[in-house]
Amino acid sequence: MIKKLNRRVAFASLTALGLAVGLGAPAFAGSHLLTLRMSTPASATDQRSIALEEVFAPAVAGFATYEPHYNGSLIAQNSELEAIASGDLEMSITSAQELAQFFPEFSIFATGYVHQDAAHQVAVFNDALMEPFKQTVEDELGVKLLSVMYLGQRHVNLRQTKEELTVMTPADLAGVNLRMPGTDAWQFLGKALGANPTPMAFTEVYTALSTGSVDGQDNPLPTVVDAKFYEVTNQIVLTAHLVDLNYVAFSKAVWDGLSADQQAIVQAAADAAAESGRQIQLQKEAELGAFLTEKGLEIYEPDMAAFRSHVQSMYLTTDASADWPEGVLDKINALGN
Repeated sequence: MIKKLNRRVAFASLTALGLAVGLGAPAFAGSHLLTLRMSTPASATDQRSIALEEVFAPAVAGFATYEPHYNGSLIAQNSELEAIASGDLEMSITSAQELAQFFPEFSIFATGYVHQDAAHQVAVFNDALMEPFKQTVEDELGVKLLSVMYLGQRHVNLRQTKEELTVMTPADLAGVNLRMPGTDAWQFLGKALGANPTPMAFTEVYTALSTGSVDGQDNPLPTVVDAKFYEVTNQIVLTAHLVDLNYVAFSKAVWDGLSADQQAIVQAAADAAAESGRQIQLQKEAELGAFLTEKGLEIYEPDMAAFRSHVQSMYLTTDASADWPEGVLDKINALGN
């Protein structure tokens, strides 16, 4: 877990070090190219990485050089925001979960059924309700959130056939041993879905499914295919209980040194890269759905309203929502279908 960064120290060090590390305005002017170092734990073949290299980098090439560093090779995973705050990094891809370590109110964007789909993610990010969240990150950490990137939807994947178990509401998952990641937040989500969440290392899941030690697991379709879970399961319930995301994080010190035209180019480039990656991921999910059907899995959608209502009520009636600003969830829901 990320150690909480003292907000005042972070902001003060950002201000003091901005020029010292060569991020001052003169570096942005004339023929001098700004180097935008991106540190990410993702690989070079990840759709987010590809989108930024193929779309973002060419768009800013007139005044900046995009320099990606993959697999956490420049900055250790979960330390990127601190590196931006201290002036040692220009860009990263961050999650709501990571931001929640600094600003607990961000946990609302990392919980079940808050985002409904990829388009809803974009609507939420661009809505006025998001402005206080963005402003807090800028003011207290020196990080500007440029755009939202779609990672995919997590669904319930079960050993039972649909004839043996049809899941339409959370009540249908009662007694189902569902492998979920082992943290408290993930285990809470499993219970909220109506299942019996079972913590287990990802490397053990295939064997556990094949032997019946667990009844199912939850992951996006690309993971189901990559891990070959389709060999040991029979159905996928399109619960879409977590529509996962990342944010494109950018140094506020660097942003403030850009001209208005350059800021507009960087913003448009980040949005275009995010949209490119989003469409690629959506297409991939659609193609993998067809692939899994060909492999014999039954794929169907449950009563989404029943799942959303049940899961959100679980959050709202417990301490899990204690840090959420009042009324924000209602505003998020209103932007959906």
